Amino acid sequence: MRHVKVSGVVIVLALLMAVHSPELFAQDPIHKFGRGVGNVLTCWIELPKNLHLGTQEENPLVGTGWGLVKGSGLAVTRLVVGGYETLSFLLPFPKEYASPYEAMELPDFAWES
Repeated sequence: MRHVKVSGVVIVLALLMAVHSPELFAQDPIHKFGRGVGNVLTCWIELPKNLHLGTQEENPLVGTGWGLVKGSGLAVTRLVVGGYETLSFLLPFPKEYASPYEAMELPDFAWES
């Protein structure tokens, strides 16, 4: 019984450290590979997402057209960058496996807002 309580405390402490320690979120080759594969497989989400966002921001006709153009461009961007990240996940480029989407002011994945 005592072993179960100690294990629970250790798990809770480990989770708290993970949440509050930025060093544990440092990017690595596996994170880069996962981001790349995730973006290759889900790049198509940018199209309906931007169609929806476009119709909400502008009038429906202009928003649909702009959403289609923007969504297509972002889908191709995610496909190309995701392919690059998948194939080059062992190389520490960009610096320390940083996300290339940060420079473009985009989230790491299409489903994030």
